Amino acid sequence: MDSIETSNMCSHLQSKLFEKEGVYHSLWTAVLEDPELTAVVRSRQLHIYRNGKKVLILAGKAAPKIIREDTICAFLPKV
Repeated sequence: MDSIETSNMCSHLQSKLFEKEGVYHSLWTAVLEDPELTAVVRSRQLHIYRNGKKVLILAGKAAPKIIREDTICAFLPKV
C-alpha cells in the first residue's frame, strides 16, 4: 500500500498508529503488509478496506467501529 495523506488525520490517531508504543501500531503494520487492504483518511478518521469493501474505522479518541468481521480486527486491542 502506498503512503496515506495524514494532514487531515486526528493527532491522537496519528500517535496511536505511527508510534511504536501506539495501540494500533501492529494493526497499521499489518495493513501495510497485506496487498488486499487499503486505507483512506476521511473526516479525521482512518477507513480500512479489504478488496474495496469497508471493514474498519479507526478514530483518535472514539472506539474503533467494526463494519465487517475481518482478520485485521484481531489486531485491535482487547478492552
